[in-house]
Amino acid sequence: MMLTTKEQLFSFEEYLAYQDDTDHRYELVDGKLELMNPPTFRHILVAKFIEGQLDEQIQGLNLPWLCFREAGIRTGWRKSRLADLYVVTVDQVTDILDQSAVCQTPPLLAVEIISPDSIKRDYRFKRSEYAALEIPEYWIIDPLEEKVTVLLLEEGLYEESVFIGQQQIKSLTFPELVLTVEQVIAVGKFN
Repeated sequence: MMLTTKEQLFSFEEYLAYQDDTDHRYELVDGKLELMNPPTFRHILVAKFIEGQLDEQIQGLNLPWLCFREAGIRTGWRKSRLADLYVVTVDQVTDILDQSAVCQTPPLLAVEIISPDSIKRDYRFKRSEYAALEIPEYWIIDPLEEKVTVLLLEEGLYEESVFIGQQQIKSLTFPELVLTVEQVIAVGKFN
């Protein structure tokens, strides 16, 4: 469940500076703060696993890239989304290291992990915002449906490929990645 807080409209700069003396996390949607629920444990386990896999690829290929978990992406004039993971070049964050962790240029790859309260937001709203921002690759990991959707930007729209079971996830950003949907989903299960 998302709660929109306060009727006040925030600029992007006000959003970056906003503090309410709590541990609450907010997205900025059309100038309004939307309170984000804490992630589920399954969500955290999957995010941590994917981050490790992507970090391994980045290090193994000696790429000048960084993978961030639960950091922001500016998606519009008065919009900023909290991504579960994203990959950026070192240059994209070099000049903003001491600022709020909100990337203001498109990441190379964004990853969202579905939780019961994020289905519409991740499949619909973030998909359109990420396409408009021209993020070249967007993954939607859906432990509820046990599938991974990889969206590749082509002529301003995402072309999607859905992977299930023992299918290997195909990534243009990480072509050497060897990872099946089954491996990803298993991380969030203990049986």
